[in-house]
Amino acid sequence: MARYFITGGGTGGHIYPAIAVADALAKDGHELYYVGNPRNLEYEIVKQKGYKFLGVNVHGMPRRADFALIKWGFELCLAVLKACYYILKYKPDAVFGTGGYVSAPALIGAKLLKVPYMMHDCDAQPGLVTRKLASSAKAVSVAFECACKVINNKNCHVNGNPIRAEFKTLTKEEARARLGLENKLTLCIMGGSQGAKSINDAAAEALKNLDMQVIFQTGKKNYDSLAQKLTERENLIVKPYFDDMVTVLKACDIAVSRSGSLSISEICASGIAPIFVPYPHAAGDHQRKNAKFMVEKGAGIYLEDSEINGKTLCDAVNSVIANLDELQNNSLALAKFDGVEKIVEQLKNEL
Repeated sequence: MARYFITGGGTGGHIYPAIAVADALAKDGHELYYVGNPRNLEYEIVKQKGYKFLGVNVHGMPRRADFALIKWGFELCLAVLKACYYILKYKPDAVFGTGGYVSAPALIGAKLLKVPYMMHDCDAQPGLVTRKLASSAKAVSVAFECACKVINNKNCHVNGNPIRAEFKTLTKEEARARLGLENKLTLCIMGGSQGAKSINDAAAEALKNLDMQVIFQTGKKNYDSLAQKLTERENLIVKPYFDDMVTVLKACDIAVSRSGSLSISEICASGIAPIFVPYPHAAGDHQRKNAKFMVEKGAGIYLEDSEINGKTLCDAVNSVIANLDELQNNSLALAKFDGVEKIVEQLKNEL
């Protein structure tokens, strides 16, 4: 059996694809070590899964050329040295990274020490780490076909995002039963694991005029104030965060969401008609590009963050309802359920 380092963190879009690949490798009996930042979300998720965690202290690169950038560069160098130490100590056969700043130390360490590595990038516009390190990777996996155009690697595969296996098997009826919901039109509102104030505020107003079941993920910061506003709302499940987003999404017909790539992949796998509200400050404007891709495929609509309010959101939901079957079918047609299997096969082939 082989030994793998898996790395990626900071946001769910980097963590959950890495975990999906780790789960598949572990199921085959391979030995795994997860390299991430112990201060980030990946630490708790990896610990829950029972995988060995190797910590590196790194955060996102500052956008301005000042002292903070110098400090960050020093921090990255130390993180790379620590990753090299882990590689020399545990001797992985290969490294798999999902891009983003958390994966940079382990991937740079693998490059320096001549350990084969494979990357996966989840966005229509690949991130800085992917663009800089892809040329030396044994293979690169992407979620969107257009991403291959900006990646300098001939061994580039369009696999879609790795998603959890239950998206293939759980039915809408089973998901609703788990949540204690009726079998009727259901709306999901989510602004990512941290929540999104613009979406939350607009949704709180829009729900006064929408008669349907609602699952609302608010994020921790906004939960208390929103829960108070919505106390009289029936057919509502509201939580700061859902550990089991598979069940939540599979229970829904419509979603209001940011347009991170993993969210898009899971929405498609659930056959949901989406309303995207791209995060306006996303690196490389990748969320807007992701959302526009979906709109071009007839698989969703989107509102700018600056435009969303109770009325525009209510109008958008009603527009989706009027075209529900078409949007759901187009969304489901874009789903790729075999991303994990393809990535694992490609990763093993490069050893």
